[in-house]
Amino acid sequence: MKILLLGIGNLLFGDEGVGIHFINYMGQKYRFVGDHQLDIVDGGTLAQRLIPIMVEYDQIIIVDTINAAGVNAGEVYFFDFEAVPAAVDWQGSAHEVEMLQTLIMMDLSGDRPKTMIMGVVPTVIEATEFSLSEGVANAIVLMDDTLVTYLKTLGVHSIKQNEVTIHAVLPHSFRSADAYSV
Repeated sequence: MKILLLGIGNLLFGDEGVGIHFINYMGQKYRFVGDHQLDIVDGGTLAQRLIPIMVEYDQIIIVDTINAAGVNAGEVYFFDFEAVPAAVDWQGSAHEVEMLQTLIMMDLSGDRPKTMIMGVVPTVIEATEFSLSEGVANAIVLMDDTLVTYLKTLGVHSIKQNEVTIHAVLPHSFRSADAYSV
């Protein structure tokens, strides 16, 4: 099975970049081994331009900010796209809505692989704020544990190769290869 860990977001808008920061953090912290191939890709804000990449996988795990009513910043959701929690309203950033439209479009053509969403509720979405709010930064530990546990159920094991913090990754996330530079 081919699994895609896809970080979505805009690094220039504070918490909006958490998807990319998180996949870079996971890629630096762990080596993934097992019965299946796991690829880690920075999808930026490409949305529909990611379709040719996404259709090559059996399963996708999308990491992004997510809007949910009545919850605090830093709350983490992990769910199957087939069973979106009622609190999630998809009214966050423009790219969040574009990603939803992309997944629906893939459904209509029958091309969407099994899709899991890991979303964290943001605090700071401001221009040129290349950081994460305290609530979102604190959520990284839960996101890490959740992803490692889920991947293990798929037969993908995480071997820690580096002690790294999300704050050490932040200044270098812009250097990661995006989906079309690989």
